[in-house]
Amino acid sequence: MSSIDLSHLPPLAGNWRVGHIIIEDVTPSIDGGRYPVKRVVGEPCVVEADIFREGHQLLRASVRWRRKEDESFFEAPMESIGDDRWRGRFIPNENTRYVYAVEAWTDVFGSWLADFIKKAHAGRDLRSDLLEGIDYLGAIVRHANGADREIVESAIRKLQQNGHRDRALDILSDERLADIALRVSDRFGDVRSEPLLELVVDRPKARFSAWYEFFVRSQSNDPGRVGTFRDAEGRLPYVRDLGFDVLYLPPIHPIGRTNRKGPGNSLNGGSHAVGSPWAIGNEAGGHTAIDPGLGTLADFDRFVSAANRLGIEVALDFAIQTSPDHPWVREHPEWFSKRPDGSIKYAENPPKEYQDIYPVNFDTNDQRGLLQELFRVVDFWIGHGVHIFRVDNPHTKPIAFWEWLIARIQHQHPEVIFLAEAFTRPKLMKVLAKAGFTQSYTYFTWRNSKYELTEYMRELTESPVCDYLRPNFFTNTPDILPPILQSGSPAAFKLRLFLAATLSSSYGIYSGFELCESQAVPNTEEYMNSEKYELKVRDWNAPNNIKEFVARMNRIRRDNAALQQLVDLTFLDTDNDQILFYAKTSADMTNVLLMPVNLDPVNVQICTAVVPPALSASTRYRVRDLLTGATYDWSERNYVRLDPAQQPGHILRIEQRL
Repeated sequence: MSSIDLSHLPPLAGNWRVGHIIIEDVTPSIDGGRYPVKRVVGEPCVVEADIFREGHQLLRASVRWRRKEDESFFEAPMESIGDDRWRGRFIPNENTRYVYAVEAWTDVFGSWLADFIKKAHAGRDLRSDLLEGIDYLGAIVRHANGADREIVESAIRKLQQNGHRDRALDILSDERLADIALRVSDRFGDVRSEPLLELVVDRPKARFSAWYEFFVRSQSNDPGRVGTFRDAEGRLPYVRDLGFDVLYLPPIHPIGRTNRKGPGNSLNGGSHAVGSPWAIGNEAGGHTAIDPGLGTLADFDRFVSAANRLGIEVALDFAIQTSPDHPWVREHPEWFSKRPDGSIKYAENPPKEYQDIYPVNFDTNDQRGLLQELFRVVDFWIGHGVHIFRVDNPHTKPIAFWEWLIARIQHQHPEVIFLAEAFTRPKLMKVLAKAGFTQSYTYFTWRNSKYELTEYMRELTESPVCDYLRPNFFTNTPDILPPILQSGSPAAFKLRLFLAATLSSSYGIYSGFELCESQAVPNTEEYMNSEKYELKVRDWNAPNNIKEFVARMNRIRRDNAALQQLVDLTFLDTDNDQILFYAKTSADMTNVLLMPVNLDPVNVQICTAVVPPALSASTRYRVRDLLTGATYDWSERNYVRLDPAQQPGHILRIEQRL
């Protein structure tokens, strides 16, 4: 007779016992729990897991959660959804970090009762089974109190007095017994999933926001004078009226004098050149100082308060780099890499050169000092009312640093939002989001065709990416004027705004977009006469502007819950590849929007747009175009004609079933 060799197993120790229940594939989970999942306050976290055991005993399961700093858990039941897959959910209601897990156990009484019923219906002798059941109920009594105890004791007495099969079935059919057993019985063989999974719960603005970017120094509208925070304060009602709730400012710090850039990125622009704001630091200070030309720290505080009163949050740029004149270069030369000749190597991204910027060396021997200083910089601006940071080129800094910094900042200030400005390789963009960035720049800027947009949105909304990466669709930036906008056609600008504002719940524009600014350096995506290197004076009422369209789009976003989330997106069929058709719905399905959009900014396009009856909940219904106010009677198949000279698409809200 052969025997089983157990010599390779560790020795039995303590109270270890053979277990029964297996818990696998708990979702949501990022890299097996290595990184936290993301949600916002009030957004359900739906948890699933494979839960099973040998045999046919009944299992029960719950999802358990608590704030990370707490000790006791809350729990909610999970339900079987077939094929040993279970689902439960909880709703986090605080802007903080949580942990959660799945727990499962064998329902001893429920398993006995299910078998007892089967045997009774098969006409089996039940005397022994009934005694076993009475024992189970007796164990339940020992844990029950009050009315629960009376119900169980009454059932035991009745079963002892009359053990006839039909009578026993009648007594045991009382649903209260099974409910009491679940609540008060010991959880036999209970198992909890490991490790505890982490959940970052952000404030709602992490998911829904509209960003506007402007340079403070260009707000004087005088080509001979640098704008100040007082000038910029006067521009705030304009930003509010356009409908934006986040105002992002490029760096506001003193600008270096060495190799100061002039117009067109020219080197050594001279004493009158304003320089690049990203060349941070001079004798007036560094990352915690204000450029004297813009005003004082008190002026900045006043500006932030004025913005807040208008419902606008100010976001600051956080760029970890310096000019050659930054105080750190003198006080902490060990934070910079030196060439063999002793000079510090300036920043470059071949073929681009940034002679006015020094990169910081994260491999310095004084890494602790560097990290503490960078934490101090962020904490300083939080102390001055800034709770949103747009981080410049985070993909050129260590991922472990961002994980440390963001977790430490949010432990003290959970309301703080970090946006990653990283146009880089896909896996690097994703790991930055995993490491803690609240929002991320994306490839939307270069996605134009129906296929490109559909595939990219499915990646963002239907894959595990949606549990950790929140896209912010910027239409343009001071660095990027996409080719589709270089024609200067207002139709193209409206099209890209329509897509950004309806596909993503967070999006942004760089000022001048609403004026359809389109002049590029030939064969590049760089703006001609870039504002990065000179003051920009604009006529905010210039002909062919799309300001009213921008404001209307932002009003529609604020008024429709379907546009305030990302994942409830469904692509619908058309018979024209130039028309993208999609629906967005609110969580409760009370707000359903149908959006056909013409991807051709030049030509009229027509199609038949197909709406599944399950989405419209009717074969005939009335829709209202929120852009124009026009109403249409729709059904499963609908004729659509879109003229880009009029509007890029429809935002059709289902208002009445016919």
